[in-house]
Amino acid sequence: MSAIAAFSKFHFHRQFTATFEVSVHRYVQLARMKQASNRLASNGALSVTEIAMDAGYESPDAFARAFRQRFGQSPSSFRKSPDWAPWLAAFGPLEIARSKLMNTTYTENDVTIREVAPTQVAVLEHRGDRARLNETIESFIRWRKAAGLSPETSPTFNIFRSERTPANPDDYSMDLCVGTDMPISADDEVMKAGTIPGGRCAVLRVNGASHNLEPAALYLYRDWLPASGEEARDFPIYCQRYITFRPDAAAHDVVAELFLPLK
Repeated sequence: MSAIAAFSKFHFHRQFTATFEVSVHRYVQLARMKQASNRLASNGALSVTEIAMDAGYESPDAFARAFRQRFGQSPSSFRKSPDWAPWLAAFGPLEIARSKLMNTTYTENDVTIREVAPTQVAVLEHRGDRARLNETIESFIRWRKAAGLSPETSPTFNIFRSERTPANPDDYSMDLCVGTDMPISADDEVMKAGTIPGGRCAVLRVNGASHNLEPAALYLYRDWLPASGEEARDFPIYCQRYITFRPDAAAHDVVAELFLPLK
């Protein structure tokens, strides 16, 4: 990598750390551990040993020590009952590093207008400070896993009802949804039934870095919409996530589509 960057090995390490606020070694560790933990949670066919070797560890014991130190669970325990809160927190440095210099410029050619069908969904509403969003995501993942609604077979949607960082943090509002026509009991303490309405939508595809869709959403609202002559419908912008939960997906394979409902 240092040769590709035309730096000495020492200077490359120093520049990488200064730019991304994480060392090369730490970045590689986090990337490998993220893929390994995803495989543990979603692929029962692979043994812990196979996952450890694929992640670059010399032995299952070395992998287990590193995994327990980072997530507070053994790999076997995580496979049976993942604790997602420390998992989400652990990869904060990785997501921050990836977003540093990976901004995408969008053009009108990236936007298509599509007629979409209405979608029945189960909805978990997050209302309040975004700092507590990880807890909501954890509840969402637990519920859909218990319901047998795999991301591979049941689509995942986020409905954005506020800015990503509103002036008052308590005004943050987002719905986490999973597509399903199964009945949701009125007594369900986690989810409620809902519908994403059909109709005409401007659609913008986002490849990679789908943890922060605000730049893409701002392009649709602030740049594309005024120039298009279209008028927004009275429903918030939302996204469908496609490969985010696939364990073997590379960063550039992670895809989300943003939908801006139109009249």
